[in-house]
Parts: sequence; structure tokens; C-alpha cells
Amino acid sequence: MKKIIYSIFIFAATVVACTAPQKTADYEVIPLPVSVQRAGDTFFVLEDGAVISYPEENEKMAKNAQFLVSYAKESAGLDLKAGGPSGQITLELGLDSSNKEAYELTVSDKGVVIRGASEAGVFYGIQTLRKSLPLMDRGTVFLPAVKISDEPRFRYRGMMLDVSRHFFSVEEVKTYIDMLALHNINRLHWHLTDDQGWRIEIKRYPKLTEIGSKRAQTVIGRNSGEYDGIPYGGFYTQEQIREVVAYAAERYVTIVPEVDMPGHMQAVLACYPELGCTGGPYKVREKWGISSDVLCAGNDKTLQFVKDVLEEVVGLFPSEYVHIGGDECLKDEWMRCPKCQNRIRQLGLANDAQHTKEQKLQSWFVADIEHFLEEHGRRLIGWDEILEGDLVAPNATVMAWRDLRYGMTAARLHHDAIMTPSSHVYFDHYQDLDQNEPLAIGGYSSVGRVYNYEPIPSDLEPELRHHILGVQANLWTEYIPTFSHAQYMVLPRMDALCEVQWTPAGTKDYGAFCNRLNKMLHFYDKLGWNYAKHIYKVSADFALDQEMEGIKVSLNTVKGGEIYYTLDGSEPTIKSLRYTAPFVVQDKVVVKAMAVHDGIPQTVMSENLSYDNKISGIELLQEPHRSYRFNGASTLVDGLTGMQNYRTGRWLGFCGKDLEAIIKLKSETEISKVGFNTCVATSDWVFDVRQAIIEVSEDGIHFKKVAEESYPAMTSNDAYVKHYDLLFETVKAQYVKVTLVSEHSIPAFHGGKDHPGFIFVDEISID
Repeated sequence: MKKIIYSIFIFAATVVACTAPQKTADYEVIPLPVSVQRAGDTFFVLEDGAVISYPEENEKMAKNAQFLVSYAKESAGLDLKAGGPSGQITLELGLDSSNKEAYELTVSDKGVVIRGASEAGVFYGIQTLRKSLPLMDRGTVFLPAVKISDEPRFRYRGMMLDVSRHFFSVEEVKTYIDMLALHNINRLHWHLTDDQGWRIEIKRYPKLTEIGSKRAQTVIGRNSGEYDGIPYGGFYTQEQIREVVAYAAERYVTIVPEVDMPGHMQAVLACYPELGCTGGPYKVREKWGISSDVLCAGNDKTLQFVKDVLEEVVGLFPSEYVHIGGDECLKDEWMRCPKCQNRIRQLGLANDAQHTKEQKLQSWFVADIEHFLEEHGRRLIGWDEILEGDLVAPNATVMAWRDLRYGMTAARLHHDAIMTPSSHVYFDHYQDLDQNEPLAIGGYSSVGRVYNYEPIPSDLEPELRHHILGVQANLWTEYIPTFSHAQYMVLPRMDALCEVQWTPAGTKDYGAFCNRLNKMLHFYDKLGWNYAKHIYKVSADFALDQEMEGIKVSLNTVKGGEIYYTLDGSEPTIKSLRYTAPFVVQDKVVVKAMAVHDGIPQTVMSENLSYDNKISGIELLQEPHRSYRFNGASTLVDGLTGMQNYRTGRWLGFCGKDLEAIIKLKSETEISKVGFNTCVATSDWVFDVRQAIIEVSEDGIHFKKVAEESYPAMTSNDAYVKHYDLLFETVKAQYVKVTLVSEHSIPAFHGGKDHPGFIFVDEISID
């Protein structure tokens, strides 16, 4: 029977091929569905003129059908028709699922059925069909029989766009929404206000757009002190806001507006200086970073102002949530302001071991705004600083951006949380280590790092995990002046993000993801969207094997590419070793690897590996800072040298603690030198080592000091990577203890004076 069906398939394909190009669909899509079950050897032929039926009395389903018409034309050049009592493609409701975004996509020889638990579920089924279609200009598509059952892992799947630092047009924002829809993302967090510009029309306060939407000039680079002298501005009228909100809603994207307060408000103070603690004068901020000019929390006019603004905001955005920021509010002016101090006294606020009275004042401010929003039927979201103070707004949702522990803290206080850590999903960070990458704010979040992020901490109690509502990535735009650049920064990291948001954790596989990514890149080409091309290069993963007997090397590139590599430092060619599986190196080697796509060699990846076969283990006596643990102790001896970016995962960071590590050698060995590297970036409070102590032992219990060096405190801002060697008389040892003392009190030249500084260390070597 199968042979007969197959013969019919070939015959049909031959007949169709006489009149039009034909290709077969595949279901290797992003995000990966929960279940894809092939249903035998049958197929359905999708041709021009095929009809899409749907419940005609349902306007949302009618719109879904129109979307499918446009998507089929866009992807495969097919001319489908929407409407009619029956059709080759059926869109219907009625799927029995508690998850309202669930759908089933069924293909048989009779046609295609997409059934959803809601109209949104049908829309996501359409997205899967859209991404399954072959990319061509016209022709016929063979759809193999299949049953896809799918639903999202998280109900909040977000992407943030900052339009304050750099402004994007209505059409560009609509394109951004289209990008979200393609990736099954259902929340656009729209960051509309900040120190550098106010972007939303508020009719009760016209100066906000007349003055606050414009800055006189913009700093060049990273607060270089030089400015471009070019006025910059832009804002959205309320009519435009409604237009964008409606456009998003049709695509099942809810816009969550953010009006940041009480900090990040310098653009407001430039318009209404009486709302600040000093009365000004103020101007719209022209450089990046945090301003100490914040709203006066002791002024009743300030409270009325923010409520007036939010009243117009909730009238424009039907979103359940309104984001009020609450982050990075410096308290310097509040500490000096008579009105703020009087408010503190009236409220009976006082310093305690956990919080200052000014932090408690902000907590009161946020709780007051939450009460206002609840009166208007809305819920408050804030960045994780709203957890500071002893009066957390009772129903607030927390966006954990500084560290996952803030999401855990929120959950343990029975608050909902959205995980958006800067360590993984800040898309303004570098995504490649190539020196030719466009300027970014710093950091490092590769496609692989985004993909491997797990939003639910393993040590969060199971009964509290339901408080983790979802995941969001953020695009801050200080260094992103154009929309094309914005697309470059989010694509293809958005593919990795959406699989974290949608796909069950246990089914994720980065190598398989890379294979599926190739078609998405071709999709972007067809749509004319810009994206980061470095994904075509080789991506490499290096890890000590469990017994520390070598460094395991895994190489990846997107589907369709072949990888060639060398281990002697020579440039790879198509005559070099062809990569087929991970391999282990046990020496000092230079790995160079090159991907070839469609016969075109890509940029060569190069990495110096220095495996030390004397080392059998390492133990840390003090834990690294929670945000900079990466792969733990093995990071210090994994054979990979860190570069001038301490967030790459190549460094371990300590703050308020010193690095204390005991390294075990495989046997008692003669040694006379210990080396290590430090990474310095004082603008980020990262300082150099102050003291190094080397001790040795035969039994791991009794240690003898063999070397000690002290280093001077830094006297000016700087950024560098430095190697240190400590030499001593040859001794026999099996255990080596390394102590590196951090900067416990930052020197007076620095803005962090008297606070502890970070120390970042990598690659301890023993000879």
C-alpha cells in the first residue's frame, strides 16, 4: 500500500512540475513545537486557489485567515482565498486545553486543519504552517501528513524596545511587532520615557513633547565628553499610539507601556522643574547613564503629575500591566531635600539593617502608584529595585534584571516575576567577540548563551515556580541609532529567546536549533530584515571533561554548512580536517575552524587552548559573586584565556570577597611559578588585584607560604587585561593554594569611593 501511495505522490509531483515549481514543506520550525508526529506517507498538495474556511461570524478568525493568505503569498508565492463554507484549509476553535494559546495542526491527504483553544492559538498554528512552507516565489507545495500538538511553556513572552534613547517611527515599530509575531512573542514592552527623551503625547502636559521629546545634542560614543551638536527628538501622538496598539492586538501582541519613575525623569524635569528636589535648571539629558536628578517624592504636585500621566496612559493601552520602572533611582537629592525628609518623618520611616529610609520612601511611592493603577483596573510591573524598602507594593509583578535571585525573592514573597537577566537576555550586549562588531553597551550574550538560559532557578521551591510568569529580552538603544541596527542586535538572538519562552526545557538542543535556524535566516533575507551574519561562522563550545583529562571541543554552524578545522595554528581550508563530532585536546593547541556555506568560506574562528595535564581538580573556598559564577571553579583552569570583556564567561568575579582556590595536581610535582590574569574595567567598578599569596601542601591540609606580592591601589580610571607571574624557589607539592585579594575599599578618585570593588580572575597556571 505504501508503494502505491508513494507512486501516486511521484505521479502528482511530475504532473504539477510540468506547470509550476514544486517543493515539499518541512516542520523543522522555530520555536520547536511540543509534539510533531508524522502520519505515514500521505501528503496534501497546496496550490493556488486553495480556500481557507473559518467561522465567518468571528472577526478575529477572519483576520487570521487574511494573515494566512498574506503569509502564504509572502513565503511560497501561493494565492490562497479566505472565506467559504468549506475549504482545503480549515481554521477552527474548540481545542480542549487549559492553555488558551494551544493549537493542533493536522495535515492529511484531505487538507489542513488548524484548531486552537482560542483565536490566539489558531494564530500560532498559522505561524507554524507559515514557517513550514518552502521559500519560493511561486509554485505548489507538498505538505507531508503530520499532527502537531503545541502550546507555550510561559504565558508571558516578552521583548522590550527602548525608543527614548533613539526614536523609531510608527512603521518601524510595526515591523518590530511583525518580528515578535513571527517568533510567537506576545508582549511588547515599550520603554517610552527616560532621561534622554519623552516619547508619548500627554494632552494635560503639552511641554512633555514640546520640550521633553528633544535633546540639544547627543554624546559621541561611551560618554566621551564630545557631542555631535545635532538636535535629536521625536514622539508619538495619541492617535499614533492607538494605531500601533491596534496593529499589535491583531497579531496577538499586547503592548506593555513603561513610564519610568521616580528616577530616569530628567526629561520631565526639563519641562516642569518644580517637580524636582532642587527646582533646576534642568535639561533633557545628552549623555548616557544614570542621572541624580529625580522626581521629588515629598512634593504632592509630583504625585498628582504621575497620576495624571498614568490616567492618560491607561486610556491608550488596554494592557493588564503598566510598567512604572522604579530602577536606578539615585537618592542623593532626597537625602538633602527638605520636602522628601519631611515626607519621611510624616510616614515614620527610619533606616534599618536592610534598607535606608530613602529606599523606604521609594517603596511607599511605588505602593501609592500601584493603588492608583488598581483603581483603574490595572496591575503594576517594576524592575527588581521595587523590592527594596519594607513596603513592597502588595500585588506588583517584578522584572528581575540584575540577577535571578531577585526573581526568586519575589516568588518567595508571593509576587509574580518575569525573568529578564542582563547576564543572558540584554540584546544591547555584544553577541560576537569579533573586533569588527558594531559598538555595543558592553557585556556579552551570544546566541548560544541566550538559548541555554533556564528561567526557573533549580533551587526555587517547586510550589513557588508558578510565580515565574515568563521571560523577556531587552533592547536598550543608547548605541543603536537606526532600526536596521536594532534588527541586527535582536536577530537571530530572538530565535533563541523564543525557544526559551515557548519550548519545553527538556526538549531543547542547541545543535538541532542551529540546524533549524538556517531557514529562518533565509526568511529574514526574503523579508528584507537585517540580522547578524556571524551566526554563519563556527560557534565553539569548550569544556573540561568530567575527569579533567582534556578539553572537549564542540563546533556548530547553521544547517547546510560544513566545518573544517586545524589544530596547528594554520588557516583551515576545504582540505583540512572535516568536523563530524566533538573531540578532546590534551595539549597546548590553536584551534582554527571555518564554516563553508553554499561554497563560500566564512570568517575563521580561532582559539588558543592551553590544557594543563598536571591539574586534577580545583576547589573554591569563597563563592564568586552570584552574577559572575559562570562555569564555577573550573573556569580558572579550563585552558581558555579571558579577553577584555569580563562578562564572556571566561572570568570569575568576586566582590567583597577574595579569590581563594586550592588546586590539586595529579601527583606530587616540582613547581616554581604560579600565573594568573586579571580583567580591569574601573568604570564598572572592576579593579585590579591588591595582593597575591601562594601556598603549597603535600596533603591538602597543611600549607606553607612560598610567595607573596602586594600591588598598589589604582589611581585613575582604566581598562585592561594583565598577566601576573609569582616566582619562587622550586618546591614539591600536590596542592597549591592561591589567594588573590580584591579592592576592599575603592579609592577616592572613583565615584564608588569606599565601596568594595570587583576583581575578575582567569586562567591560573602552575609551572
